[in-house]
Amino acid sequence: MSTDTTIIQESLRLLSASITNASLYGMAHPQVKKLAESAYNGIYNAFNESPEISLVVVEGELVVNGEPPVDSLFLSRFAETLTDCKIGHLKLIAGLAPEELAVFISGMAAMAGDVKKLTSTEHLRVGQADLATGGEQGDSNGSKNLTFEELPAEELSRFTEIYELLGSKKKIKISGLAEIVSAFIETFRQEGETRLVMAALRSSDTYSFTHSANVCILNLIQAIELGIEGKTLHEIGLAAMLHDIGKLFIPEEILTTTGPLTDGQFETMRQHPALGAQHLLEIPGVPRLAIVTAYEHHMRHDLSGYPHAPEGWQPNLSSQITMISDFFDAMRTKRLHRNALDLKTIVGMMREKAGTEFHPLLTRNFLTILKRVVTNYRTSLQ
Repeated sequence: MSTDTTIIQESLRLLSASITNASLYGMAHPQVKKLAESAYNGIYNAFNESPEISLVVVEGELVVNGEPPVDSLFLSRFAETLTDCKIGHLKLIAGLAPEELAVFISGMAAMAGDVKKLTSTEHLRVGQADLATGGEQGDSNGSKNLTFEELPAEELSRFTEIYELLGSKKKIKISGLAEIVSAFIETFRQEGETRLVMAALRSSDTYSFTHSANVCILNLIQAIELGIEGKTLHEIGLAAMLHDIGKLFIPEEILTTTGPLTDGQFETMRQHPALGAQHLLEIPGVPRLAIVTAYEHHMRHDLSGYPHAPEGWQPNLSSQITMISDFFDAMRTKRLHRNALDLKTIVGMMREKAGTEFHPLLTRNFLTILKRVVTNYRTSLQ
């Protein structure tokens, strides 16, 4: 465990204790003041290592700065506290003042389930776990539909070259895909989410060519909304680019069939996650997260998918995000055996599948983003 992670966890322990004690004794109690001061000092020191501390509650577990949750009683309790207050994610930003943290502690202690009593400040952002109001309402300055033609010619050329290498089943250099993911992340930072997501929503007949890029974009936006940044964000994008690589080892007549697959053909198709993961194991530089995602991206939240998972298996967060992006883009795109579905129909399908095929909170996160992006895009056209 790194020093900065230890500092963050200790500061969160003190923050959680401050909220609990404030709910019992009030903010004026000496013990509450002492705990709040210690929590602030810990957070302040952690900013020396990371300018932001991102906390996300996923399935009752607290994810800190995109790192998998650790087995900690106080972190679990803090996750429960955030969930009870309908808070899906919390971001602490360098420059946080003691007064801002005190207001947050006081608000959490006094909320009693009323989320309206707690608001974001300049250096403390609160994201509500609710479809209608969920997530921070980031400003989007997109004004038109971004197409692949608008990507830098060099990036498009690199994507085409890599796709051709994949099609010939040759070993690829992971650096090329990594640069594409970096370009998408940079586009988000410069242009905002609306233009980037609308790029993935465009109609396209070239499913094989654009699917991985669309899933990458949708993965990145989901992860960013969850507060994931840095190396983990990059690897989640890269995992999306590689999630379907196993289909290269499926006979083309199965991939291009225009009718329902036979039982035998479907059984062959079900092998592509394991085949993809095995192939990625042989490619130097592929992150473990990409291998796991390739293997798990059809497992489903209730483990009813494939490959078969033993009881108690917990698919990786990246795999579950990819599952959502994969489904959405597949439904949105025209295929050999059907036309593209409209947005309303897809959203309805996703709501029905939330809790079974898809993680319910991650589905809610995705639909929140979609609602915001579409609203912003329509507003920009007025």
